[in-house]
Amino acid sequence: MLNTFTVSLFGHREINRLNYVEEKLEEIVHGLISNNEYVEFLIGREGDFDIIAASVIRRVVKKCGFNNSSLVLVLPYAKAEVYRNEKYFYDYYDEIEVCPESEKAFFKAAIQTRNRAMIDRSDLAVFYVEKENGGAFQTMQYAVSKGCGIINIAKMK
Repeated sequence: MLNTFTVSLFGHREINRLNYVEEKLEEIVHGLISNNEYVEFLIGREGDFDIIAASVIRRVVKKCGFNNSSLVLVLPYAKAEVYRNEKYFYDYYDEIEVCPESEKAFFKAAIQTRNRAMIDRSDLAVFYVEKENGGAFQTMQYAVSKGCGIINIAKMK
């Protein structure tokens, strides 16, 4: 049985410091897959940060040649885009799951409900949060309140 270390990733929809975020994420992802037996990365697909993070994870895993991680797309509810382009998504993500808690939630609360469910199953949450408002900030506050380890790339030197 593999010892799995679960990591969730969250950030703002729009990011202006793309190169900085990519550089810091590469360092973090490389360290995680180098120092853990198996890493499960949980990610959404709601904006710039999610797309960048998924790309960095794929790139670092390929470059390092490690086969000790999975990239899981966690949807707040079933999305037609994913099911219409299922082959594309399964070529990119190792797994696609619909969060059961958020699938039952009111539509406007679904993303935050999904984010909290991701935190609840994570050992570490990696954030890119510059502003003290919005969904990523609320999720970071929730992670702190639950005692989940956090890294905020926006605050790294």
